[in-house]
Amino acid sequence: MDPVKLNQLKQFVEQCKSNPSILSDPSLSFFRDYIESLGGKFPPSAYGAGDYKAKSRVVDESDDEIDDVEDNDNTKEEVEEEEEPEIVESDIEFDESDTVEPDNDEPQKMGDPSVEVTEESRDASQESKAQAMEAISEGKLEDAIEHLTKAILLNTKSAIMYATRASVYIKMKKPNAAIRDATAALEINPDSAKGYKSRGIARAMLGQWEAAAKDLHVASKLDYDEEISAVLKKVEPNAHRIEEHRRKYDRMRKEREDRKSERERQRRKAEAQAAYEKAKKQEESSSSRRAGGMPGGFPGAGAGGMPGATPGGMPGNMDYSKILNDPELMAAFKDPDVMAALQDVMKNPANLAKHQANPKVAPIIAKMMGKFAGN
Repeated sequence: MDPVKLNQLKQFVEQCKSNPSILSDPSLSFFRDYIESLGGKFPPSAYGAGDYKAKSRVVDESDDEIDDVEDNDNTKEEVEEEEEPEIVESDIEFDESDTVEPDNDEPQKMGDPSVEVTEESRDASQESKAQAMEAISEGKLEDAIEHLTKAILLNTKSAIMYATRASVYIKMKKPNAAIRDATAALEINPDSAKGYKSRGIARAMLGQWEAAAKDLHVASKLDYDEEISAVLKKVEPNAHRIEEHRRKYDRMRKEREDRKSERERQRRKAEAQAAYEKAKKQEESSSSRRAGGMPGGFPGAGAGGMPGATPGGMPGNMDYSKILNDPELMAAFKDPDVMAALQDVMKNPANLAKHQANPKVAPIIAKMMGKFAGN
């Protein structure tokens, strides 16, 4: 580079340092833009009045927008939660060696409970039952069903007839028909052990393990026998597997809901914290943009800071940084009562006397006067 031009540039930079207002010349706006693009900053005097105000507004607004974007991004990151996959229950392995396909035949004939049962019909019902028992012993199950159906129609209030026919349906591998008869028997006699036993066995045949175990346990309490015990040994392990499976997945679902609730709580907490931080930044930004005077509209402060002398005759060469950097005074300036009293004294120093007895105001005025006196 030409040494002469380099020396001229050096002199120009020195002039700018000693008098930044040189840069307010519109023809040098390109130079300001270049320096600013490198991250440099200029004092207010380097801009024209309009340029400086516009520049300040753009910078302030962009800063706010950047803060808002950052706050929003941070909130989104904190709020974003990884949705857990739905819980898919595994299959349960059962011992189904004694189960059968459900029977879907038309429902068998049932007795009419409103029909009056006479001695003759009751005796005839017993004869039909005896014929049914003989057919069962001969393995003629269809005939046994016919005889028991006739016995039920003759004596519609006999629980034992329904329970006996239910046991025959079990032998015929017709669990649904057996369940209908056993339930009818229990409606007539809630303490029918044979009714609970037949229904329990029929439900086990259909793989209804929990319901089967419940019926068989009741039957065992009413009238225990070896057949009930043998069926329970096969049914109970399957029923226990169902119960353990249910407890496991109930626990998993509860834990999932607890985690979801905790994430929601953390999300609300993050949003509240982000809102607080944003408000705090805005307040700090607003305070920093205020004119150089004291916060809260301290009397006598102008656009560029406090004036050289207040109406009360405060010294013009006062170093106001001593006040602005005093935490106690800055906190006091936020108190409306203190500010009202200070404004009153600023307007008329003679009013100082009426505030001397105020414990909130007097120490602040005294401290300020001490700083003025020191200056």
